[in-house]
Amino acid sequence: MKKKKGFSTTVAIIALVIIGVGVAGVGVLRNIERNMEELEGLPLLDINLSGIPDGSYQGEFSRFPVSAEVEVIIEGEKIREIELLNHRHGPGYGAEAILERVIEEQSLQVDVISGATYSSIVVLKAVEEALLNYHQL
Repeated sequence: MKKKKGFSTTVAIIALVIIGVGVAGVGVLRNIERNMEELEGLPLLDINLSGIPDGSYQGEFSRFPVSAEVEVIIEGEKIREIELLNHRHGPGYGAEAILERVIEEQSLQVDVISGATYSSIVVLKAVEEALLNYHQL
């Protein structure tokens, strides 16, 4: 019985493609893991709200694969409202609840949401960016 040359070449190409995809997938997963580990080490500033004029301030922050964009409303040198304009996150849900904690405490120094640690940090960093936007004007 004769084997067809085309069959073995096709199998070899398919095997190489599968191996390539697997190697690329491992690289992406390592990159995500590294990004998430970096998030845990990022400091959050204790921003002084006094002197920030009434207004709306936007901020965003991203660490692949998590990103957030917020709008912070300041009235009377207090955070009155925070709207989550955009939030892309992984498997942890519920990070949005951290916004209420920030408003209650009037501070970014709040506990993260259990099960949504990385998303919580990204949302807090977006709020921080919004408040820093005032100081950079």
